Amino acid sequence: MVIRKGSIDGVVVAPIRKFTDERGWLAELFRHDEVAPEFHPAMAYISVTLPGVLRGPHEHVDQADLFAWVGPGDFKVTLWDNRPTSPTYLNRMELVMGINNPGSIIVPKGVVHCYRCISSEAGWVFNAPNQLFAGEGKKSQVDEIRHEADPDNIFVKDERSRRVHV
Repeated sequence: MVIRKGSIDGVVVAPIRKFTDERGWLAELFRHDEVAPEFHPAMAYISVTLPGVLRGPHEHVDQADLFAWVGPGDFKVTLWDNRPTSPTYLNRMELVMGINNPGSIIVPKGVVHCYRCISSEAGWVFNAPNQLFAGEGKKSQVDEIRHEADPDNIFVKDERSRRVHV
């Protein structure tokens, strides 16, 4: 398999506009009227990632993620299309999102993704997936295929070859 740089079918990248006044700022992370129904969130959470830490790469069988990066911190985000029937199969996208480039990304099911905090301060990530983590009442299997545990995995190797140091 050969991974190549390029856009990925179905991935939606959007800038986030911050509205600033004397109190601080506000940013809309998503709106139902701007997101296709198949990506409407079922839950939302926020996480903090320490400088230099990588989360992923992993993918979901049925779940789509709607990530938003507005700060603090910056992240290198990498996505790989792992859907054999996709016209962009094995394409890789890399973006930098966060305090210096606020934005959101919709990651469809089957698209492998990871992000690394590349700032000297911890960064915040908002996620609003279209499915509940571990299902209703947390009684189902988690929809996640983790690639990071296998150092010979093509996505892990590709990420290591493009590592960004803080």
